[in-house]
This record gives sequence, structure tokens and C-alpha cells, in this order.
Amino acid sequence: MTSLQRREQLITVGRALFAAKGFEAVSMEEIAAHAKVSKPIVYEHFGGKEGLYAVIVDREMRALINTLAAALDAPTLHPRQIVERTALALLTYIEENAEGFQVLVRDSPSTDPSGSFSSLLGDISMRVEDILSEAFKRQKLSTKGVPYYAQMLVGMTVFTGQYWADRPKVSKEQLAAYIVDLAWHGLSRLDSKPQLRFEGARAQREAHREAQRAAQREAQQQPHLSTDLEHGGDTDDIENAGMGAQPQNVSAEQQLA
Repeated sequence: MTSLQRREQLITVGRALFAAKGFEAVSMEEIAAHAKVSKPIVYEHFGGKEGLYAVIVDREMRALINTLAAALDAPTLHPRQIVERTALALLTYIEENAEGFQVLVRDSPSTDPSGSFSSLLGDISMRVEDILSEAFKRQKLSTKGVPYYAQMLVGMTVFTGQYWADRPKVSKEQLAAYIVDLAWHGLSRLDSKPQLRFEGARAQREAHREAQRAAQREAQQQPHLSTDLEHGGDTDDIENAGMGAQPQNVSAEQQLA
């Protein structure tokens, strides 16, 4: 086995172990044993477990970001098609690189924030943000919430894909359709200034004002009934009027009819 082949073998073995057990739980001895080499061979190629892990993470991050960037880099397409392409691209990556994706989404021991999975999601969110900004401007919508909408879309897609990776009970096309259905129907019906309808301080203030108005209407109705009683109004007449009684000059036949 050539040096390059040995290096690729160690990467393959390391990726499988890190995906299954996580960085902390994997030892150098385990890596060497699965590769059927001595520990010095692993040190020779990567300088240790950390070096091997860093190479694997870097390779997977570059593959994933290139995949997503290619799907997003289509400004002339319909926005829904971009959402579909991106969701399907991520799910295809997960399907074809299950171990690599598991390595990425596990807790990373790296102290370099630029090399973390969260930084990758941040880069993708910024690309989505640019696309949404243009779409919002065309629709005369406020762009104030665009950074948050971008995070929502990326987070929803990634975490759904992560769930699907462990429970692939539907095809990637069907799952992509689920994601797009929720995302697109939400995007296509956005309010320019969305508000909470039932919860939150503003909603509670409105509910309080409505309760006050209802109390005022009820209070305004009470004096009229009291005045009728005080000025000699016949109680039976009042009750009959409230029950919708027929005028006295209506014949019995007409009342029955």
C-alpha cells in the first residue's frame, strides 16, 4: 500500500469511528487496530488523533459547503426552485456521506471557531440572507427580519436532515417536499409586520382593552333597564318585549301562523 493509499485508509477508518463514537471516545490504539497498522504509522501521517480528526472535518466541511453553495448560486431561478434545490442537495449529501455528516454534527473538540459546523451554517445562512433580501425587496416586504428568517430556514433544513439521517423512513425527495411545503407556504404568506395574535405584551394589552370595552358596553345597557322600571314600566311588558312577544292587536291565528 502506497503512502497516499495508507493515508486514505486511515481517513476512512477514522471517519467511521468518529461518526459512531465521537472524538473523545475514540483512541489512537483503536484507530490503529481497525486499520491494522501500528500507532506510529498514524502519528507519521497525522501527528495524532487530533490531526486525523481535523483532516476529516475539513474535508467534509468543504464538500458540504461546495454542495450547498452550488445549489444556492442560481439567482435567476424562481425562489421556490432554489429552496427545493438546496433542501435536496443537503439531503443528498447526508445520504451519500452519512458518516461524514455524523462527524460534522457531533460536538467538536476544535478550539478554532472557523473550523466548526456552526461556522459552516453561518456561512450558508449569509448566502440565504442575500437571496431573501432581494426577494423581500421585490415583494415590498421589510428586510428587518431577513437575517432571522435565513437562520430559521437553514436550521429547519439541517436539523430535519439530522433527524432523517437516523430515521430514513421516507425518501429524500419526499422529505425535501415536506421541508419545502412548510418553508415555501410560510415565505409566500409573510406579513410585512408580523405580530403575535394571542401571546406577548402587545396581544395582552389588546385583550385587556377589549375586556374594558365589553365591560363599558354592559354598563351602558344597565341604566336603560333601571330607568324603565323606575318610571312605572310594567314588568310583564318588559319581559314580554325581551322575549319577542307579539303586539296585542295581532290575532291568535296570526300568532300561530
